[in-house]
Amino acid sequence: MEHSALVVLTTLGSETEARELVRALLESRCIACGTLLPGGRSLYHWEGSLKEEAVLLKTTASKWEALVAAIRELHPYEVPELLALPVDRGLDSYLSWLTSEVVR
Repeated sequence: MEHSALVVLTTLGSETEARELVRALLESRCIACGTLLPGGRSLYHWEGSLKEEAVLLKTTASKWEALVAAIRELHPYEVPELLALPVDRGLDSYLSWLTSEVVR
């Protein structure tokens, strides 16, 4: 079966913000899964201070525009990180589940 899965990276300032964003994206079916990474953090400088945060989102290419619109509306940052990495391979049953979650 052909899939067009994406792993999408974004960052948020706290676990609470990350949890709220992931729940909203799940509710709107923009994503099938969001992984909070409290132990795996993205560290970077922004406007003179060191930031530390990360979230992995899983969706399909067909939901990309909806996800971008939702991030623009819901994300607390003026310039949120939003990078999509195409999934080259994956377990068919997982990819089928992922696709079914975002098309409901």
